Amino acid sequence: MLRVAKVMLVVACFCCTMAVAADWPNFLGPTRNGLAPDTGINKNWAAKPPQELWRVPMHDDGFAGPCVADGKVFIIDHEGAQDIVRAFGFGDGKQVWEFAYPDTDKPNYGFGRSTPVFSDGKLYVAGRLGQLLCLEAATGKPVWGKNLMRDFQGQKPQWDYSGSPLIDGDRLIICCGGPASVACLDKNTGNPIWTGGNQDAAGYTSPIPATILGQKQYVVTTGSYVIGVDAATGKLAWAVPWENKCKVNASQPMVEGDYVFITSGYGIGCALYQITANGPVERWRSRDISAHFSSPIYYGGYLYSNSDPGNLVCMSPATGEVAWKQGGFEKGGLVIVDGVIIALTGRDGDLVMATAQATGYQELGRLKAPLGGQSWTAPIVADGKLLIRNKSALACLDLK
Repeated sequence: MLRVAKVMLVVACFCCTMAVAADWPNFLGPTRNGLAPDTGINKNWAAKPPQELWRVPMHDDGFAGPCVADGKVFIIDHEGAQDIVRAFGFGDGKQVWEFAYPDTDKPNYGFGRSTPVFSDGKLYVAGRLGQLLCLEAATGKPVWGKNLMRDFQGQKPQWDYSGSPLIDGDRLIICCGGPASVACLDKNTGNPIWTGGNQDAAGYTSPIPATILGQKQYVVTTGSYVIGVDAATGKLAWAVPWENKCKVNASQPMVEGDYVFITSGYGIGCALYQITANGPVERWRSRDISAHFSSPIYYGGYLYSNSDPGNLVCMSPATGEVAWKQGGFEKGGLVIVDGVIIALTGRDGDLVMATAQATGYQELGRLKAPLGGQSWTAPIVADGKLLIRNKSALACLDLK
């Protein structure tokens, strides 16, 4: 198990080193692991609190996340009977364009809740009712569109589709559920390449690229499983039964080498699995991290994660041993940048900065509810700026 920690540390450090520019073009950032490559941020909030640069209203009463690329912030909003993809100028918060598509269903913890993905001048958007869109990022003009339920017989979960697409080269990978739990499309045309996986309803996470046992795979969650599918064919490679009473697998698994870390809420906890030639083998299991939908982050040899009933937890991935716990975070998300954790307390929306180290919880700064109220969307960092949102506003703060 010590080897697991060493491998994860090397990979994490490599990813940070290789991150290009300072955009945040994907769900969970440039390397899809919750780590921002920025350095030199201001860590003395008592003397110099982060200045709010701009704020815009959100109308969806929900939790969709932003991405940042090409000088713009992209996010899904909602008004009337439509979802609205909005593009704001990253520097000033002024709206550049918007694109609307129908969503006439009643709210279900808001409306759209995924994060758009930017790639090669295009923006890929996944709506909660199965809408899958490719837009020109500069103008919002539609390029192609699909619907996961109509075109792939997808089976959306109880609280609607929540995952973001994965762009892998010229391919788009999306979790659709149903007769085939995963679909692979040509990102330029939307034409299907394969469908595969198992035959379970969709989970709430986004696909993860991985190489396991020398085979390129995509790791996804469904309602009752965590699975690996062959990247070339979509054929099911392995499956770990992982089900809670509500079939909510919403926290991203973590994959390093042949090891997969899994966590879910509703009391199921977490576990580390090794994927072997004879199938998955559980190495340890714990209830010390039980992440409802916030995704863990690996940094400096340790996992950092939100956990029900409201703790921020630091844990060794090699053994499952807890280094420390700190209460008061409810279901808020987090990002790690320049050696610190920046997190939102989910119930009140406090913005907290703490050291990302295993020696103990050390809070460096706190802003009391800068937006006010419940905030379940994880903060993101791009080009020395912090983006946070609650159910009614999106704001940009200066971290320098």
